[in-house]
Amino acid sequence: MACDLTLGRLEPCKDSIGGINAVYFINYDDAGFALTYDVTDTDVITSLGSGVEAYKYELKGTSSFDQAITSSRDNGTTFFEQTLTLSLKKLTKEDHKELKLLAWGRPRVLVSDRNGNIFVAGLQHGMDVTGGSVASGAALGDFNGYTLTLSGQEPVPANFAIQSGTDADAVVTALGCIITEG
Repeated sequence: MACDLTLGRLEPCKDSIGGINAVYFINYDDAGFALTYDVTDTDVITSLGSGVEAYKYELKGTSSFDQAITSSRDNGTTFFEQTLTLSLKKLTKEDHKELKLLAWGRPRVLVSDRNGNIFVAGLQHGMDVTGGSVASGAALGDFNGYTLTLSGQEPVPANFAIQSGTDADAVVTALGCIITEG
């Protein structure tokens, strides 16, 4: 049967940490997007195409990436709800415009975590902004910036991208992307 297990799992060392460092947004209809999987492992992506524009957002603090599994024996279905929660400090007119465009689109998102992993979220259907806020706070020490929640529903969990070290920009470039930063 195609859904039989093939591996066991040992208890891993306690050497990983939580959080994400950066996200890279790719417009869903980017003309250069042409997906290639590893020939021996279809859970690993080796290329996203050629000349794919990836818009980098550096993160620090409370941003997160989660994947919830929803499976129904009655319906015979399983899907993965991908949720990306971002805290983007400081309000600017340039960010205002870009976040409006982000809310209108449904980008694919490369998520770089603090363990050197890069995940490709919203691979088949893209991710939609489903909530957020523009906040200036009340007290001097209050949050000033944007919070965004992006959600995507996919048939499989977010794939890993090739790994060639812990430099996320180098991995994203190796995937065939051109990185654009602020």
